[in-house]
Amino acid sequence: MTISTALLRDVTLRDGLQLTGKVLPTERKVEIVRELLALGVPELEIGSMARPDLVPPMANTLELVAALTPEELRRCWVWVATPRHVEKAAAAGVRNFQYCFSVSDAHNKANIGRTTEDSLAAMPEAIRFAQAAGGRIQLCLATTFTCPFEGPIDPQRVLAIARDPRTAGAADIVLADTLGQAHPGQVSALVTAVVAEGRWGTAEHRIVFHGHDTWGMGVANSLAALTAGANVVDGSLGGLGGCPFAPGASGNTSSEDLLFATRPEWFTPDSLATLVPISERLLAELGEPNRSRTIEGSRSEAAAFEWVIRRQP
Repeated sequence: MTISTALLRDVTLRDGLQLTGKVLPTERKVEIVRELLALGVPELEIGSMARPDLVPPMANTLELVAALTPEELRRCWVWVATPRHVEKAAAAGVRNFQYCFSVSDAHNKANIGRTTEDSLAAMPEAIRFAQAAGGRIQLCLATTFTCPFEGPIDPQRVLAIARDPRTAGAADIVLADTLGQAHPGQVSALVTAVVAEGRWGTAEHRIVFHGHDTWGMGVANSLAALTAGANVVDGSLGGLGGCPFAPGASGNTSSEDLLFATRPEWFTPDSLATLVPISERLLAELGEPNRSRTIEGSRSEAAAFEWVIRRQP
């Protein structure tokens, strides 16, 4: 695998929105899904089954699911944390489930209200519900590098979950740098170790790296993950987002920056010129700042560079 064949999953409509506290209307979310899919973004994370009183921007997730076609939903993922979440989402039409829990007990209790072992023990039932619906389920591990309450995470804790037989039905594994405190050497070492387990890092069982840009390492860490054997990287428009239950977490890695760095075949200067207004409009609606250096660069005066968006006369 080369960097240019990496897949981007845009997580704007879940991890991007959840820290804003603002609810986008369902029809607006549908518009964003269709704009990104039409542009060529391979996969999206579109919502969460988290309690709406705790994460209000996710309240209309199932309304969004109902508004999308089965073909569109095949490229979309929904965050779940319990077997009941999977069952309810599957009944609504979801077929791609991201079953998430934290490597650290303290964050899992803050985020989900249970221990890591409790979440792991429930995963086989979640897998059964997903498979019964003809769907796929990911093993998503938050706080794989650091926890806001426990500090640094021993990589062996991550590897123990990655090899645990109770996760055997998962299609992919997601390694999340929830606080954005990891550096490329750490990311490379952990992804390499996960690949060495022999189960992850293939087309059938992918490794997804979910990085935050709190310390400015989002793109560097994502490239390190891809070089070490990851298949997919997560990003959000304009670097929007973060975890409301992780003190110190800030925006995700920018989708625009990841695309500019990896240059998949479908991503061209014209694609960027289409994407930037989509991002800018959303950020303006939410009252959120742009954190993407690629968006900034595309609006520069360096008109001889083909990636700069030409201003209309």
